[in-house]
Amino acid sequence: MFLSVFDVFKIGIGPSSSHTMGPMSAANRFLALILSAEWPRPAGAHVAALKVSLHGSLAFTGIGHGTGRAVILGLMGEEPASVDPDRMDAIIDEVERTGRVTPPGHPPYEFQPKTDLIFDKKQPLPGHANGMSFSAFDRDGRLLLKRIYYSIGGGFVVTDTELEAMRMPKKSSSDARVPYPFSTAKQMLDMSRGSGLTIAQMKRANEETRMSAAELDAGLDRIWEAMRSCIDRGLKVDGIMPGGLKVKRRAKAIHDKLNEEWRSNRLNPLLANDWLSVYAMAVNEENAGGGRVVTAPTNGAAGVIPAAIRYYLHFHEDATDEDIRNFLLTAAAVGGIIKHNASISGAEVGCQGEVGSAAAMAAAGLAAVMGGSPEQIENAAEIALEHHLGMTCDPIAGLVQVPCIERNALGAVKAVTAASLAIKGDGTHFVPLDACIETMRQTGNDMSEKYKETSTGGLAVNVVEC
Repeated sequence: MFLSVFDVFKIGIGPSSSHTMGPMSAANRFLALILSAEWPRPAGAHVAALKVSLHGSLAFTGIGHGTGRAVILGLMGEEPASVDPDRMDAIIDEVERTGRVTPPGHPPYEFQPKTDLIFDKKQPLPGHANGMSFSAFDRDGRLLLKRIYYSIGGGFVVTDTELEAMRMPKKSSSDARVPYPFSTAKQMLDMSRGSGLTIAQMKRANEETRMSAAELDAGLDRIWEAMRSCIDRGLKVDGIMPGGLKVKRRAKAIHDKLNEEWRSNRLNPLLANDWLSVYAMAVNEENAGGGRVVTAPTNGAAGVIPAAIRYYLHFHEDATDEDIRNFLLTAAAVGGIIKHNASISGAEVGCQGEVGSAAAMAAAGLAAVMGGSPEQIENAAEIALEHHLGMTCDPIAGLVQVPCIERNALGAVKAVTAASLAIKGDGTHFVPLDACIETMRQTGNDMSEKYKETSTGGLAVNVVEC
């Protein structure tokens, strides 16, 4: 089981990794398929028109998450990591005005968003709550090609056949292509003891089978720079977030007050929590506004890990660039284990899989750079995840705003608390991280669908104003 740090942390746009980045990537894949030789193209047939249907959670909350916009952008050849947020509206307007998409390297395809982009709330697809169907037709309306894709969280997209293969019993839980093929926390700790390496060092060794050390460091630095820039943007912008709830951005005002307190040296017993919270909120306000963010491990939970890193840099003057890299490598190791054995998708297991996973990853990363042993790091991750078990995903109006933005702030606070508790112990604890991950998986399976990113239960229906 090998999941690269750059699979866990992907630069993209808001407001959702599964509902925005995933559908955009699915559209990219379908365009590539059209040009490929991987399907039986009838003689003389040419693709002239496209249709897309969204199912399950994508249908219920897709409008609030910008799913339709993401599909249109993807069909125009835009990609999550490179699309210019300032140009997105103009691209959407062009498609709506002309009734066609014009991706680079392709002929124009007919695509009327009002009729060819369907939010199908009645017919879920069997593989996953986030299902999409892409179809291509010739000029006579004959179906030439159809593919089903699933957005399985964190921006990951698979076809129906790929998803089926993922769920087949595995002959081995490890990946022999890397030197430390851990797929569980127990294996991770055993390999660490056997090798004498830290979790970050093992993760680095695995990554360096696919790239040089310099390439790895440069990539990690790009991830942190994108996170840092997102925090900085969020701390400078105020106003109302899009979507109709008229939720105000608060990070800038809170940040201004904290800076005033900092300069005046006034005593504030909650100062660390306040800084953590404002950093996390800045990221998720940017995400809610469709800005540039990093999945960590998802967009909905994108604020927890950057907040924990920024907190560490703020309160530890001896922090180095290498500390940040080790933080990200350790967090990615834990995130990979969670994704492999449970889920990071709110549509699959609720917000315990998003903010809960992010808190566990942040706690592990912070414990690592604070000098924790592998056992203390595993303990930190378990504490953070355990105290998110059962958390539902019930965004009001399908927008990643309430309760999502504040939830990231509290997730960051829990992560730091978990790391602090673990560092003060010796690494021994009652509940193993693997057991906690399995409990999250089972809890998610038992959770009602109305609490899993459909906005049909919880806060989404109990707030009178909505």
